[in-house]
Amino acid sequence: MDIDAWVWWLIGAVGLGIPLVLTALPEFGMFAVGAVAAAVTAAVGGGVVAQVLVFVIVSVALIAVVRPIANRHRDQRPQHRSGIEALKGRSAVVLERVDGSGGRIKLAGEIWSARTLDSDTSFEPGQSVDVVDIDGATAVVM
Repeated sequence: MDIDAWVWWLIGAVGLGIPLVLTALPEFGMFAVGAVAAAVTAAVGGGVVAQVLVFVIVSVALIAVVRPIANRHRDQRPQHRSGIEALKGRSAVVLERVDGSGGRIKLAGEIWSARTLDSDTSFEPGQSVDVVDIDGATAVVM
C-alpha cells in the first residue's frame, strides 16, 4: 500500500497538534499549520523540495508574525480585581468618627468597620476617605 505524501504531512500535522494540546505551547500549532500547508502543496502536485519549503516558510512566518502579536496582547490584558482587592483604592464616607482605634464607614454601599492608617489621624462623619487596605473585616483608611 502506497501512501501519498499529503497524507504523511497530515499525519505530521496531527502529531504536532498533540504536544500543542498537552503543553499549550502555540509554536507546535504553528508548525502544524505549516504541515497542513505542505500537505496542500503535495496534494496539488508540488515536489518534495516545494513541500519542505512551504512547510518551513509558513511555520517561520507564523512564528515571526503571530508570536510577537500574541505576546503584546498577553502583556496588555486588563487586570480585573475582585473581592477585597477591588475595594482597595476606593473612596468611602465616614459614618461614625474614624481614628486609630476604630469607627464606621460606608464603602461600596455597605457599612464597614474602619480604622485610620495613621493612629494620630481622625476623620469626622461626612468626610470622604480612601481605603488603603482591608485587614480582616476592617477597612484601613486615610
